[in-house]
Amino acid sequence: MNSEDKKLLVPSWYPALSSYTWDTRFVKLTPEAVAMFADGNGECSGELLYSPVAKSLMHDLETPLTAIRGNAFVFADSCAPTDTERFAAKGGAVYSARSAVNTLLQSKKVSAAARRGEMEYICIRPYRNITLAREFRLFIYEGQLSAMSQYHLIRHFRRLEGVKANYWELAERFVKEISWKLPQQTVVMDIYITSGQEILIVDLNPWGGETDPLMLFTWDRDWSKPAGIQLMAPPTAVSGDVKVSF
Repeated sequence: MNSEDKKLLVPSWYPALSSYTWDTRFVKLTPEAVAMFADGNGECSGELLYSPVAKSLMHDLETPLTAIRGNAFVFADSCAPTDTERFAAKGGAVYSARSAVNTLLQSKKVSAAARRGEMEYICIRPYRNITLAREFRLFIYEGQLSAMSQYHLIRHFRRLEGVKANYWELAERFVKEISWKLPQQTVVMDIYITSGQEILIVDLNPWGGETDPLMLFTWDRDWSKPAGIQLMAPPTAVSGDVKVSF
C-alpha cells in the first residue's frame, strides 16, 4: 500500500472527519499480533485464539469494548471481516474481546491484509443496524460530488424513488462542507444516511483501480460532468400474450 492509499485508512482520516462518522476507538497492534493474523489465513484454531499473543490483544480490547456498553463492530484499519459466518449471521456484531479476535482471525480478508503489511490497528465502533437502502457510494472528483450510487445492488428499493432528489442535494451539501478536510480531493466515499437526514462516513476508497464503480459501471467517463444519483431500475413487468417455445 502506497503512502497516498494509507491516507484513506480510518486511523488516518478519522481525526479530521470524526464529527461525520461514528465514534471510533483504535487499538494499536504489536508486530506479534499482526503476524498472528497473517499466519491464521482465515482459520481460527484453538492454538491461535488461546495463544499469549491473542490473550494480550484481548486484554487491550477490553477497555474500549466496555466503554461502548453494548455490541460493537470491530474491523481492521484496511478492511472489515465481511467474509465471516458471524458477519453473515449478525452483521459483524460482537460483544466480548474474545469474539472480536475470533471474528478477525476467521476472516481471510483480514489475514491477507496482515500479510500485505496493511494492518496496524483494530478499529472499534458501536454496532448499529443498517438499513441497506440508505447506504450509498459517493464519487468525489476534484472536490466536487460527481456521482452517487446505490451501494447494495441486491434489488430495486422503491422507497428511494421519492427521496432520490433530496438525497442528491443532501450529499452535494455534505461534500461542499467537508471537501477541504478530505485526505484527497478525488476519492470514493461510502456513506450512510440516517433517518434524521444526517450523513455518516463509512469508509474512504481509492479512485479507480479495484474500487467498484457500482451503478456507474465504468471508470472510463468524464467525471467533470455530474451524473446525479444512480439507482437500480424496477423490475420489468411483461404483459400481453407471451409465447414460449422449447
